This record gives sequence, structure tokens and C-alpha cells, in this order.
Amino acid sequence: MQQLPGLDGEGRWDIPARLNMARQCLSQPGDRVAVIDLTQDQRRDVTYGHLAQMVDGLARALALRVEAGDRVGVLLSQSPWCVASHLAIWKIGAISVPLFKLFKHDALAARVSDAGAGLVLTDAEGAALLGDLAEPLLAAQMGIGGDPVAFADTGPDDPAVLIYTSGTTGTPKGALHGHRILTGHLPGVVTSHDYLGQAGDCLWTPADWAWIGGLFDVAMPALALGVPVVATRMAKFDVVECARTIETGKVRNAFFPPTALRMLKAADARIDGLRSVASGGEPLGAQMLAWGRAALGVDINEFYGQTECNMVASSCGAQYPARAGCIGKAVQGFDIAVLDGDQPAEGEGDVAIRRGAAPMMLGYWQRPEETAEKFRGDWMLTGDRGVWEGDFLRFVGREDDVITSSGYRIGPAEIEDCLLTHPSVATVGVVGKPCALRTEVVKAYVVVKDGADVSAFELQDWVKERLASYSYPREIEFLDALPMTVTGKVIRRELKARAVAEDCL
Repeated sequence: MQQLPGLDGEGRWDIPARLNMARQCLSQPGDRVAVIDLTQDQRRDVTYGHLAQMVDGLARALALRVEAGDRVGVLLSQSPWCVASHLAIWKIGAISVPLFKLFKHDALAARVSDAGAGLVLTDAEGAALLGDLAEPLLAAQMGIGGDPVAFADTGPDDPAVLIYTSGTTGTPKGALHGHRILTGHLPGVVTSHDYLGQAGDCLWTPADWAWIGGLFDVAMPALALGVPVVATRMAKFDVVECARTIETGKVRNAFFPPTALRMLKAADARIDGLRSVASGGEPLGAQMLAWGRAALGVDINEFYGQTECNMVASSCGAQYPARAGCIGKAVQGFDIAVLDGDQPAEGEGDVAIRRGAAPMMLGYWQRPEETAEKFRGDWMLTGDRGVWEGDFLRFVGREDDVITSSGYRIGPAEIEDCLLTHPSVATVGVVGKPCALRTEVVKAYVVVKDGADVSAFELQDWVKERLASYSYPREIEFLDALPMTVTGKVIRRELKARAVAEDCL
């Protein structure tokens, strides 16, 4: 098995005593292309040497008003200045706080206030969004070049980045990570892209770099590995723009969130030239995997993780065929367990990750009680339910999402996958609806494709013919849209709130 970056020859973490992520990301030769900038409707290649000068200009400006450990927001879309801003903050030993341009006032206020970020690196658009929430510092106006700024003498556990969860299961919490988070992502990123770093590789994602998936599954690992990363501005995913980006940027490796894959599939898109496609955030079904082979020319490698500890499991088409419904195998370096209480479960159980994994958070920002609740002995609880199929991990659902009906425990993901195979269904969310007779019944909220005409009975029969008879949705409600997080995940807790006990079938 190929040795992966961040690990020793035995597959154990190899973390140096002194570590600064900015140094990791700027360690390539100066004339090598770091970022392919497509944000101005034309291609501009930014070298590592030029990126280092951008970082130093920002670092000097920050050092006049920021001390080690201070939190500094970054409110920038995909661009060279976005990565330069994070690198400059890390270079001086401060803590970056990624912020999303599509946040409204209250969402920005909650994160800026909770983090105590008095200063935010941004642009004119971001400054208008911030208002009086924090002092904006326009990154592109801070100057380039000059005498190099020294890297702060930081260790792997020194705080570096505060990333807020997307809020699928409650109020967003700030996961505080040390400088080891980047090293911890490298094995999973390399695995999920069939050994990223081969000649000609070039990485891109439509996911915004304000999220852990964009920042640490794509942008920063690419810089650390010497793989060019493409930067684009896409306010919302567009199939035509996606294809143009891949062609113009000569993208060979793409991370597509499941929502983007569904949109490509719905548009009957065909994309050539990709060597690898990775996806994570929600399980993909067999039909989506089959479509990927036909339309993208590759096996889609699913991976698994969360803001608190990411890229812990992955498929790898270069090693073995994917198994539909499973999210791959444990990535080298990670010890994953499915627990019943404190012991390994015989069947379904709580998915947990052993302490000591490099990308595991230091803790929730200023929430010691919630941090303690996240751990059980030597294990960090993901809040997900899963089951082993040999050495493949099958995702059952969020712990709070698993449906108990007539004594059966039912995972919503499998039902959602089944409904998504129906030609009339665009997207779907499945929850348990309280029921005095059965404890819960399965209820599906369905959005149909434009122009489609389908009945609840037809969809129920579709599931009955393909899954267990007890798991079909006894109730189906059609909606114009589902509640989604800004990262494109269905917010099941909002759907759950709709599913009241009355009128139970």
C-alpha cells in the first residue's frame, strides 16, 4: 500500500514538534503554479513565489494590530486573496475564522460575536455585508512584497482555525483546530482522489472555501501537495459554468458535493478529462455511482467526516471497487469504531473515531460541556449511526435521524437514495413522524422535477418494490423546496418539526 503524506511507513501519524500551516502551504518552489485564478473571466496563474509575497503584505499589516491567538475573520470567496488571508493569519500565529459571503446579517453576527473577531479580512462586497459587526480590512489593498515576515514558532496543537459547523443538528458551534489539521487531511484527500499528486493533476471544487470541505479538502491540501488549485466565483452551482471551469482550468480532480452531482445528473451532463471525483457530506446511492462512471468517466470516491474531525473514511477506486451505500473504508491513520455503549457493536452502532487523529478538533470554542459530551472515553462520537460490512462502513443516519417504527430501526438515507432513483424526484428528505401506534412512521418530503407528475402512491410502490416492506414512507408530502444549510445539506430537524403526531396513518 502506498505511503501517504502525514504518515510514517507503518501508517501512523508523523507530526513534527513544531508546525505552522502557512509554512506547509508555501514550501513549493517559487516558480511553481499555486492557484489558477478564474475569478476575472480569464485565466491568471499565481505562483507560490507571488502568493508568498501576498501573504507577507497581509502579515505585516495584521502584525500591527493582531497578536498570537487573536481571531481574525476571512470573508472572501474563492480567490488567491482568500488563501493568502488564511496563510497570513496563520503565519503570525493568529486564528482564522472562515466566513461565508452568502450569510445574512444574523448569521454573520452570530459567528463574528461568538469568535470575538474584531477584524475581518475581506473585499468591498464583504465590508458592506459586515456593516458595523467588525472592522473590515480590504485584503487586496494591503500591499505585496517587502521583507519576508517570520513564521510564528507554533506547534501542532496551537490553535490556528475556528470553523463553524453548518448547523444540520442545532446551533452552529465553532470547532477549534490546531496547526495539525492540514496534515490530518492529507491522507484522506490523497486517497479520495486515487492518489492525488500525479503529473498533470489540478484540483477544483464548486464548494466555497468558507467551509471545511472547500478549505481543507481542496484549497490547503492542494497548496501543501504542490497541486494547482482552481479558484472561481460561483454564487450558485451552474452546470454550464462547471463544465467551462473544468475545461479552462484543465481540472483533472474535482470534489463535488452530492447536490452538485444531482444537478449534473439532472442536466444529463457529460464531462471529459477528469481523473478523479470525490464526494462527501451525504451518502450516494448505486444509481448515482453508476451515472458517475458513465457521465464523468470515473468512479466517484465517497468520503466521510465532519467539521470536528474530517476525511476519516474514503473509497478509493484505484484500490478497490466502491460498494453502493457505503462510505468507504477507514483511511490510513484513523481508528474508526461502531460502538454499542463503550464496546464494539455487533450490528448498528454509534460511529466513533479514536482520539489522537491529526484532524480532530481541540474542542468547541468556549463550550467545554459540549466538548465533553462529544467524547466517550478514548472515542470522539460523530453523532452518526453506522454498521460494518467487512471493512466497509455503511452510513445509517444521524443518531437523531434514525427512525424507530414498529420495532424496526430505519435509516433515512437508504429511503432517500431509493426515492432519488425515481425519474420524477429532484430531491427528498425523510424523517420519522411520531405515532402512538408505531412509535414513528416514515414520512418523506419530496420535491419533484420541473414538469413532472407523480403521485404519493406511485412513490410508495417504488420504495416497496425495492426496499424492505416496513421501510416505505407511509406519508409523502410534496414541497416546492426543502430546508437546506448553506452547504446544501437537508436540515432534517426542520422537516422533523413539521411531522406532528396527528393524522398518523
